[in-house]
Amino acid sequence: MTVITDEKTIDEVLSRGVEDIFVKESLKKKLLSGKKLKMYLGIDPTGPTLHMGHAIPLKKLKQFQELGHQIILLMGDFTAMIGDPTDKLAARRQLSHKEVLNNLKKYKKQASVFLKFTGKNKAEFKFNSKWLSKMKFEDVLNLASKMTVEQMLKRDMFTRRSEEGKPIFIHEFMYPLMQGYDGVAMDVDVEIGGNDQMFNMLTGRNLSSQILNKDKSVITMKLLEDNTGKKMGKTEGNMITFEDSPSDMFGKVMSWSDSLIEKGFELCTDVLEIDKNQNPRDLKMKLAYEIVKIYHGEKEAKKAKENFIKTFQKKEIPDEMEEIKCSRGELLADVLVKNKVLSSKGEWRRMVLGNAVHDLIKKQNIIDLNIKTSGELILKIGKKRFVKIVIK
Repeated sequence: MTVITDEKTIDEVLSRGVEDIFVKESLKKKLLSGKKLKMYLGIDPTGPTLHMGHAIPLKKLKQFQELGHQIILLMGDFTAMIGDPTDKLAARRQLSHKEVLNNLKKYKKQASVFLKFTGKNKAEFKFNSKWLSKMKFEDVLNLASKMTVEQMLKRDMFTRRSEEGKPIFIHEFMYPLMQGYDGVAMDVDVEIGGNDQMFNMLTGRNLSSQILNKDKSVITMKLLEDNTGKKMGKTEGNMITFEDSPSDMFGKVMSWSDSLIEKGFELCTDVLEIDKNQNPRDLKMKLAYEIVKIYHGEKEAKKAKENFIKTFQKKEIPDEMEEIKCSRGELLADVLVKNKVLSSKGEWRRMVLGNAVHDLIKKQNIIDLNIKTSGELILKIGKKRFVKIVIK
C-alpha cells in the first residue's frame, strides 16, 4: 500500500483529538516524506473489555493505517501484571498472567471496529511478555540505569503519595521503564496514547534515544472526561464499553453533561462540524446516534434512538429489555445480584431506599427490601435500566 502524503489530510490527522506531539515538526516532515512509519498503541488488559477511552487512540491508529503506515496493537500482558501507577494514589492489585490473558480474549475482535487485521497493510497484534519476560536481572539493572530517582519522582502521583505518607513501591518505579522498553524492543517510530500516559511515553522516547539513537515521536490524545474532571474508564466506573448494548450505549451518552458534547463529537465520532447553536438535547441525541452507529451499525443506532425517545421522553415501557428467569418465591434482591443487574445487596438496599426501583406494571416504587418474586415484573432501575423478571 502506497503511503499517502497529502498535507491537508496529514494536518487533520495531527490535530483532531490530539493534545500534544513530541516533536510535531519532525513527525510531520517524516509523514510528508512518504516513508512508511511503524506506529503502536499499548493497552494493559486490566479489564475484560475495551472502552471509550481506548477508542480515542484506536481511532487515531486507524487514521494512520489508512494513510498506509505500519500499525501495531500491543497487549501489555506482562505490564498488566505489574500495574500502571498513573493517577493512582495507592498501588494497584497485581494480576496473574491467567487473569490478564482471560481479560484480553475479546480485545482483538473489539479493536477490529477500527483496525484491519487482515488484507493489505494489516495491523499486527503483539504481546510485551515476548521480550519483558525473557529479560535477565542484568538486563533489568541496565535498563534501570537509564533513569534517575529524581526523574521518577517528578510524576505527580508519586509526589502526592510522598506528601501524604503513602508508600511507593519499587516495582511501580519500574513500570515506566518497562512500557518505555516496549518501543525499543519493537523499534517503533511513533507511540500513541492518552494524555495521562505522557510520562510513560516520554520515558520510552528517552530510552529510544539512548539505546537506539532514534528520535521516536509521541502523540498524546485528549481524554474523555466527565463533568467532575475524572477520565471515563474502568477505575472510575463511568465507562462506555465496546460490549454495551445499543440502548445502554445510547442512554449512557445521553447522561453525559452538556459540557462533554463538543469533545464527544471530536474524540468519539467522525462528524466534522456541529451546529453549536442547536438545542443541547438534540445535539446529544445526534452524538449518541453517531457513537452507537460506529459499534453497532446504523440500523441498531436508529432503534436505540427510537427506544430512548419512547422510553425517556414519552415515559413508555421499551419494546426490548434484559429478561431474567427465576423461580417463584426467590428474593428479588438475590435474583438481581445473581444476574449482575446490581453489584451487591448493598446496592439493592441503596436503590430501594432511594426510591430508584420502580415496578412499571403496578406503577409504583418498590419499598420492601425483602420482596419475593411471585409473577412477571417489569422494573425500571435507576434512570435508564429496564429488566423483565419472568417466572420459570
